Amino acid sequence: MHLMMILMALGIAWFLRLGWSNPVTETDWAGSCMSKRWNRALLLFLLPSLLLIVTGLAVLCMGPQGQMVGLSVGWCGYWLALAFCGFAGVRCFQLGWQGWHSLQQVRTYPLFTLGEQAGRVLDTPMPFAALVGFWQPELVISQGLLKALTPTHLEAVIIHEKAHYYYRDTFWFFCLGWVRSCTAWLPNTEAIWQELLGLRELRADRWAAQQVDPLVLAESLLIVVSATSSMPTTICAAFSELTQRNRLEERIEVLLTESSSVPHQLDWWDWAWLLLALLPLAAIPFHFGQSV
Repeated sequence: MHLMMILMALGIAWFLRLGWSNPVTETDWAGSCMSKRWNRALLLFLLPSLLLIVTGLAVLCMGPQGQMVGLSVGWCGYWLALAFCGFAGVRCFQLGWQGWHSLQQVRTYPLFTLGEQAGRVLDTPMPFAALVGFWQPELVISQGLLKALTPTHLEAVIIHEKAHYYYRDTFWFFCLGWVRSCTAWLPNTEAIWQELLGLRELRADRWAAQQVDPLVLAESLLIVVSATSSMPTTICAAFSELTQRNRLEERIEVLLTESSSVPHQLDWWDWAWLLLALLPLAAIPFHFGQSV
């Protein structure tokens, strides 16, 4: 019976992910449309993965012996659940360790202060700016960026990074990156991940455009667009993040639109669908530990 639960959860997760399609069109540049894209991408990214994880935890809680709704349970489903949950735990530890190690390395870089903003200076001629860390990330700016940008453009870049700090993007995308690594084998995992990364940057651009001239921010983006980084993307939110070749055009178009709406408002009614991932827990009371 446990194996049947696992196969059912796997089938639902696979079906949900197959429903993904790339939504990038010219009409999606309005703030309300981007919010719908954000909610849809997060829902299709999280719901299948959480359904599998919760199913595995439910099977582990019930154990390999006994009966469930009159059907016997066995070790096959239990070992599958144990293997998947164990793999998820190991991946969480690995990603956390890699992120912590990268953060410790960043903290060895020399400090700099620009007005009220403090950060770390990366000794490279490549123009680069990013937040690196988890809940309390460090701002990292390269020597190349300090030389390439005027004070006005540099301020725009820093405000963009403040947007990532405001939304705690480094922490939440660490969590999403863990989910991605656990279910990379599901359909469209990478496509939805790239969409989320792109929308993250669009959201930060829109937030920054409330405080600085959007044209200045767009010019700054064009200057540093060729920057690359070896930082793990799960704990790094870089100003020059361009996940797909059409993302630069989209970010520039969004910055140059006249809309001043706050992007990515959460629709809690849509998020209520995530409660479906908890349904496997409802099967626990129907499990009896002793065979009849």
